[in-house]
Amino acid sequence: MYAKDLISDVVPALKTSDSGQKALYWMDIFRISHLPIVNNRDFLGLISDKDIYDLNMSEEPIGNHTLSLFSPYVTTNQHVYEVMELASRMMLTVVPVLDQNNHYLGLITLTDLLHYFADMSAIKQPGGILVLDINASDYSLTQIAQIVESNDAKILSLYITSHPQSTKMEVTLKINRLDLTSVIQTFNRYNYTIKASFMNQDDMDALYENRYDAFMRYLNI
Repeated sequence: MYAKDLISDVVPALKTSDSGQKALYWMDIFRISHLPIVNNRDFLGLISDKDIYDLNMSEEPIGNHTLSLFSPYVTTNQHVYEVMELASRMMLTVVPVLDQNNHYLGLITLTDLLHYFADMSAIKQPGGILVLDINASDYSLTQIAQIVESNDAKILSLYITSHPQSTKMEVTLKINRLDLTSVIQTFNRYNYTIKASFMNQDDMDALYENRYDAFMRYLNI
């Protein structure tokens, strides 16, 4: 998935002739805190709701003020992981997308990224979840996949959570079966530590909510 595939077709860009009040209205409508300023197809930078409040300029055109705009962006063929990294590092609610000639094409919202993350993680597909506690030096994707598949099951998604200053990692598996009893028994035989398992919908909904909250805290939005 590339940046060009996630461009929003509903969130507009601002012009320098637009007022701060108009910018705040659009930010409220689309539940975002940033909007790009674009003249013709030239991307001038991002403005935030904080910028507008700090300058006390809600009634005036934003072009009437000297703005210290910052200009983060991605290009059309950058991978969605790079979009996520930029949004996280710069605490953005939108990420502008430019073409190879640095012309503005549109933007990607944080909501679009979260929806993509949900699809990528197979959240919508039925199945159970296992969380393994593993020494980083012992991690083997090949062995984990073999254990799951030896029980006639498939891994729908897998992601790793590393802890700073720790040799441990959490490996979260989404597996295409709700009853994971036999899979758990096999992991136990191979001396894996199972930190948690979720085999009913209520438990999985709680896990997804916890992961979502953790992701939002990570983004610090």
